[in-house]
Amino acid sequence: MVVRQETHPGTGAGASPPEFREAVASMHAARLRPEVFCEEMPAPQRIAPFASALSADVTVDDTDVGTGRIILLHDPAGNDAWEGTFRCVAYARAEIELDLITDPMLASVGWSWLTEALEAHGATYLAASGTVTRVATESFGGMADEGGTAQIEIRASWTPVVPITAAPGTPLDLGPHVEAWGELLCTAVGLPPVPEGVAVMPSRRGQRGSVR
Repeated sequence: MVVRQETHPGTGAGASPPEFREAVASMHAARLRPEVFCEEMPAPQRIAPFASALSADVTVDDTDVGTGRIILLHDPAGNDAWEGTFRCVAYARAEIELDLITDPMLASVGWSWLTEALEAHGATYLAASGTVTRVATESFGGMADEGGTAQIEIRASWTPVVPITAAPGTPLDLGPHVEAWGELLCTAVGLPPVPEGVAVMPSRRGQRGSVR
């Protein structure tokens, strides 16, 4: 994945600890499907001493069908609620078929998209939490011909950790976590999985990547 990098005042740029800089570099090295257009976005400045964020749109046939963001938070002093010094905060929103909005299993299935993606990409984590929201919109009057629309929104956070099997001193790799978030976006919009053995090449904002 190639992202446009910017420096945002107040985010700790230039004074961030090495472990945070390494984690951010691993975020930018993640590989996403060519349908995902990703770029760096301003990170929240008041949640943690250090933060970095990415946003993404999923485009199919020149139409945006999903959007999301993932934020990496870092507090060198640790955070009891996180059970660690890093925290991933992710958001995904996708258009879905209107008849799915009444499916009682939609929320639990939406959450499983995230946990299964994290597992599939080998992303080790702790203390996951989040919500799944379904939104239905109906049009009336002069807009009645537009019909109804439905969306699913997934908000989640988890603490990324180094696998217990890793050698001592192994840096935290955020690549699998970002890739899992990208897969969540693609699954939510209904894209079929990439066949096993097919390499996914990095995507560039404004330029469709390639799969070979």
